[in-house]
Amino acid sequence: MTVTKKPVSAKNTLNEAYDYENPVPFSRAFRVDAGGVTQLFISGTASVDENGNTVHAGDLEKQCKRMFRNVTLLLEAEGATWRDVVKTVFYHRDIDRDYIDVCRYRTEFFNEVGLKQYPASVGVEARLCRSDLLIEMEALAIYQTPATS
Repeated sequence: MTVTKKPVSAKNTLNEAYDYENPVPFSRAFRVDAGGVTQLFISGTASVDENGNTVHAGDLEKQCKRMFRNVTLLLEAEGATWRDVVKTVFYHRDIDRDYIDVCRYRTEFFNEVGLKQYPASVGVEARLCRSDLLIEMEALAIYQTPATS
């Protein structure tokens, strides 16, 4: 079986971390194709804009919305949707303060995109890469690779 791997990007919503003024050595996502199945490994994604700047500092709800938008566009860049996401990991700056609200925003978002089955998920309290970020998420999507002619 042949396995192919390639980095994924969605430069219309996120620049590459290695293109920052202070470069960070990681890809936004990585695509792995094997045996007719594609897996997308989406790196920790937060409320950052196409220039790498934090947006909505201090506003948990708006940071969640931007985070979901960024992940959605990374999925779409490779022909995937939220229906293909099988696992998410949420990194909370303050899980005691924010967990209930993040769950509510996540449920609202999943309902908006029409999910009937939610991905497996875990929430972790962690020191995030920037002090103005409140939440970050990574995701794993798995789907059938479309046949090429």
